Amino acid sequence: MIGILVTGHGNFATGISSSVKLIAGMPEKYEMVDFLESYSVDDLTRELNAAMDRLSDCDGILVFSDLAGGSPFKTAVEVGVGRKERVEVLGGTNLGMIIEISMARGFVSDMDALVEMAVNTGKDQVVHFVLTKHEDTADEEGI
Repeated sequence: MIGILVTGHGNFATGISSSVKLIAGMPEKYEMVDFLESYSVDDLTRELNAAMDRLSDCDGILVFSDLAGGSPFKTAVEVGVGRKERVEVLGGTNLGMIIEISMARGFVSDMDALVEMAVNTGKDQVVHFVLTKHEDTADEEGI
């Protein structure tokens, strides 16, 4: 099974993971690393390494981060490069992505397929609701 690691600024990882747990139950092989205000990048590096170590028995690690290019994203990339297991890092994570991949990895073991699925789900989850006024075109006098 491919492991999941969620990271982000502030309490992003634990916050979004509480929603995952509420909606789908807590997934197995799932780690969270928050980048707290009191943390340095060295602290974040240490925590990401520890989380990846706990997932080292997985068939790879898929990292979900909040912002592409932010410290959690960049640090996860740097930490992942030197590891023996394959590590893929995604930025711009939303709840739908994590839930979809948490459930799909039980029957999809191909990392590339999961990455593509996560990106597509993430894009599909962003929608804009537009309320339009319905105008009644019926003749007031009847048919």
